[in-house]
Amino acid sequence: MTTSLQKSFNALKSLKVTSNSKSSKIKGSEKKCKSIEDYYVKFICGFQHSAFPNLVSYNRFIELSQGVIVPLLVYLKSRRLGQITGISFIDSTPLKVCHPRRIHSHRVFKDLAQRGKSSTGWFYGFKLHIVINDRGELLAFNLTPGNVDDRNKFLLDKLTRRLFGKLFGDKGYLGQDIFQFLMQRGIELITKIRKNMKNKLIPLMDKILLRKRSLIETVNDELKNICQIEHTRHRSPVNFLVNLISGLIAYTYLPQKPSLNLHWGNQYMPLLAC
Repeated sequence: MTTSLQKSFNALKSLKVTSNSKSSKIKGSEKKCKSIEDYYVKFICGFQHSAFPNLVSYNRFIELSQGVIVPLLVYLKSRRLGQITGISFIDSTPLKVCHPRRIHSHRVFKDLAQRGKSSTGWFYGFKLHIVINDRGELLAFNLTPGNVDDRNKFLLDKLTRRLFGKLFGDKGYLGQDIFQFLMQRGIELITKIRKNMKNKLIPLMDKILLRKRSLIETVNDELKNICQIEHTRHRSPVNFLVNLISGLIAYTYLPQKPSLNLHWGNQYMPLLAC
């Protein structure tokens, strides 16, 4: 075995690598989808056929996946959401469905997707709004068109229905009416202030946790880059939703999630809710 490996290694070393100044025309999203197709066709169909005796072709698999959107959603909401700890983080992330230059020719999400603006600029697609706890576990989520404001009360009502304690967000959630709306439900909204606003004193622990708000940005990054909830090759809105929900479920199974490693005892939970 060692000799065989050595021969293979020597053969690889002898290959001449030529540099090509031309950039690849295939996009990263296309490479990811090709990898998924290769995984199903070559690994599942090739090596795991005994475990799945009734396998279908990859194209048929994509067609059949449209019929499981409701069971997937029920499973995610009933079995895979995390525990409410009294410390929560809220944020939204854009899900682009096409390049801005192709908006007028885009047909798959016509009348569904909308133009929106994030911290990185304008986009065309949807917004995924999520709430997580200090352990990086998913607590709530909602999908809206890209032009929906993060401070929409109807949206916040859905996202915070099960929450209590402290909720940390970015400046996009600033607003006295939003603060009072959540406070009436036993939720204290804590955000940074704008430069033209007066400074206000907040408890030291809240200030420390507010600086750790990047936790939810890390979760968004893992959802996109590891669980692949965003790409621009969808040919059906239903397939888009199946891919999104499957990605959220896949995230809940990650063995190591971003976490603040706070080991609060149960005796401190009433204090966090104050």
